[in-house]
Amino acid sequence: MKFRVERDVLAEAVAWTAKSLPARPPAPVLAGLLLSAIGEELVISGFDYEVSSRSQLPAQVEEAGTVLVSGKLLADIARALPNRPVEFSTDGPKVQLVCGSSRFTLQTMPVEEYPALPDMPKSAGSIAAGTFAAAVAQVAVAAGKDDTLPFLTGVRVEINGDTLRLVATDRYRLAVREILWKPEIPDLDSVALVPARTLHEIARSLTGGEFVTLALADTEGDAGQGLIGIEASGKRTTTRLLEGEFIKYNSIFPAEFTGDAVIETAALIEAVKRVALVAERNTPVRLSFSTGQVTLEAGTGDEARASETMDAAFEGEDISLAFNPGYLLEGLGALEAPYTQLSYTTSTKPAVLTGRPAADAEHDPAYRYLVMPIRLTG
Repeated sequence: MKFRVERDVLAEAVAWTAKSLPARPPAPVLAGLLLSAIGEELVISGFDYEVSSRSQLPAQVEEAGTVLVSGKLLADIARALPNRPVEFSTDGPKVQLVCGSSRFTLQTMPVEEYPALPDMPKSAGSIAAGTFAAAVAQVAVAAGKDDTLPFLTGVRVEINGDTLRLVATDRYRLAVREILWKPEIPDLDSVALVPARTLHEIARSLTGGEFVTLALADTEGDAGQGLIGIEASGKRTTTRLLEGEFIKYNSIFPAEFTGDAVIETAALIEAVKRVALVAERNTPVRLSFSTGQVTLEAGTGDEARASETMDAAFEGEDISLAFNPGYLLEGLGALEAPYTQLSYTTSTKPAVLTGRPAADAEHDPAYRYLVMPIRLTG
């Protein structure tokens, strides 16, 4: 094998593909990156039986071939090379890498022991890369971290025609985001449960292109069954879907609310952070609403205490709601709106956060963050 490639293109492709490599591979070859040079391109692949990544980049190929080398070492070298063209060539069981006056010799790993990458499922549709990454980030904050309940660690991806809905919950909060996209089939109806951490990392890493394509097997026996594929700008990745029945989340949202408050988001975030400084582990921050204001409090009895009052456009009877400050802050941060509308029914039933572009504008239901209040005692 012998080829030449631009240093910046190589370093970016290697770094992206190497992100999916396992920290503790179950087999030594899974720590490697597979380099395949053919025609006028180089394909760099990584796979750990759960997530596969594949980058295509232009290359001047003199001799076609395939080698397997340490992924971490190649990523470290590619990042440190001078800004000159990089030449690869095989020399028996080794690979020679030359860039300007820099020269490296890498040991190869047995290609025949490397597993075949899974087939990409059929393309389901496309969406703007930035929009998709932002939507995934908004719902991923609500996904569970407990691996003993795998179905709660995922993001449910629902496709219904030109609507793409993302949902995640850890039983204490629930995030839903709806976005429009371009389906390949107008009446496409499909559902997938994707590991939240993996989906978030993939979506964030593919924002360099204009669009991302989602791929799902829609019938039993299709290529890529049990996988979701995501592709953009010469980069392609697949990940295994989670199994398990997701909760019936629609019934959790209150059918109607008894009151709501509108507060400036940035100011509320800062106030919650300040008041929460005295909140001991697993103790809430209390929000007490009355005409034109909300008072935030934390701490009780002989403990350290804090309170702060700020403006709020409030409609309804006076009420006190208590929340886990971490859950509240993550929801407020995910809104990405100048103003927050907090809607409630009672102090013991779920409250819902939605965003508003202005204090007197209608709230945006495209993103809803439901959070369970903490029952106050005493």
